[in-house]
Amino acid sequence: MGVGFESVVAKELQALGYNTRTEDGRVFFEGGQADVVRTNLWLRSADRIKILLKEFRVTDFETLYDQVNALDWAELLPVDAKFPVQGRAVRSKLHSEPDVQSIVKKAIVDKMTEQYHRRGFLPETGAVYPLDIRIYKDVARVALDTTGESLFKRGYRVEHGGAPLKENFAAGLLKLTPFNGTHPLIDPMTGSGTLAIEAALIGKNVAPGTWRSFTYDQFDWFDAKLHPAQVAQAKTLVHPLEAPILACDIDQSILEIAKVNAHNAGVLQDISFKQVAVKDFATELENGVIIANPPYGKRLKDRDQVATLYQEMGQTLGPLTSFSQYYLASAPFFEQAFGKRATKKRKLFNGNLRVDFYQYWANRK
Repeated sequence: MGVGFESVVAKELQALGYNTRTEDGRVFFEGGQADVVRTNLWLRSADRIKILLKEFRVTDFETLYDQVNALDWAELLPVDAKFPVQGRAVRSKLHSEPDVQSIVKKAIVDKMTEQYHRRGFLPETGAVYPLDIRIYKDVARVALDTTGESLFKRGYRVEHGGAPLKENFAAGLLKLTPFNGTHPLIDPMTGSGTLAIEAALIGKNVAPGTWRSFTYDQFDWFDAKLHPAQVAQAKTLVHPLEAPILACDIDQSILEIAKVNAHNAGVLQDISFKQVAVKDFATELENGVIIANPPYGKRLKDRDQVATLYQEMGQTLGPLTSFSQYYLASAPFFEQAFGKRATKKRKLFNGNLRVDFYQYWANRK
């Protein structure tokens, strides 16, 4: 998940009824196969769901091999399983990631050839079982990825503008606001529409994993009835949106892309799209949430344009004080240009880019 969203994911899991334990970049919970399906279907801000197979202390390759080899791999992987191993080592004695990966792979191959009575060869022509070895401060964790492509790949976004927010990042931002679908939401610089679409999905209680398949669908030991049953149940929990969502952009061609994405997500009728520049924006709506991801202006020549845009935002959006307002920006001069200090500022990372989430709380009418 994005760094800074651990608490958001933990709250989502707790809302689903799980007890959680949080570390940097990951949140732990316990459950069975039905919970693997449920969390893949419903978590909005998480990146992927992994099953922790084993945790152990390791400072040498012999221990790494022995600990991995000791697992009952035939219970987990069929003889023809394709099992790519991804490795990561941070602040550990075993710091060579290629070596860590190859030792883990060898330990599994050796165990499986013994268990399946093969002569040192496994075909790897079947279903994919993605494995993960992470070593942090000499503690290793071996995990099985149940998700496959990251959870941000909801399946509705076929086209996007220049630098779109990932869907789970957008959902995480919305979860940091009071938005729940009962009050209006405005995105004055919607781009490819991700924030507005994710807001509509939250407001209608649509499970974000509804449209996609997951790696666990191919696991031969996984109950194949669980996934379709939970998707069918999730569809019964969808309800109409209670308040308007308005998505604006200066660029009509980008708005057309946003409409295609909204259509694919089944929320086109729930979002009002409008072509308008921020400096010309006006609304009769009140007591809601304004959220935006304005251009970052990373290049020096863009700085003046970005400062002007922030100024225009301050002039047109700043006075709408019945709205809670939330802006994602990487430029340190945002508050100065906007003309108002934020109530609260939260540090996040959008990919590798350090950004700040500026929060202006409302004076409700």
